[in-house]
Amino acid sequence: MIGYMTVGTNDLEKAGQFYDELFTIIGAKRFMADDHIIIWAIKPGAGMFSVIKPNDGKKATVGNGTMVAFAVDSFEKVKNLHAKALALGGSDAGEPGPRGETYSFAYARDLEGNKMAFFCKQ
Repeated sequence: MIGYMTVGTNDLEKAGQFYDELFTIIGAKRFMADDHIIIWAIKPGAGMFSVIKPNDGKKATVGNGTMVAFAVDSFEKVKNLHAKALALGGSDAGEPGPRGETYSFAYARDLEGNKMAFFCKQ
């Protein structure tokens, strides 16, 4: 149902490096990039993620309550994505582990403070 998710950045180059490295774990690659936006996808047109410099020219800020969730196929990838985000300079927002009876999650924030979740069905 979701076509893409976009978060703001104040440093497109650093955000690009962060997500290039992070997404090596799930095989997502840059689908499109210019001096304003970078878009990654595993399969272009389905579930894309992007970072963008705000169009209004104002500073990008973190949305309160905004989060993007990346679905993966194993708890090992949940743990690896969380660890990689922290190694790349992101911050912890919730250790990997079960949430409820059927899913496992981990939470992190990127270099700008945007919150993300990594999850899988147990």
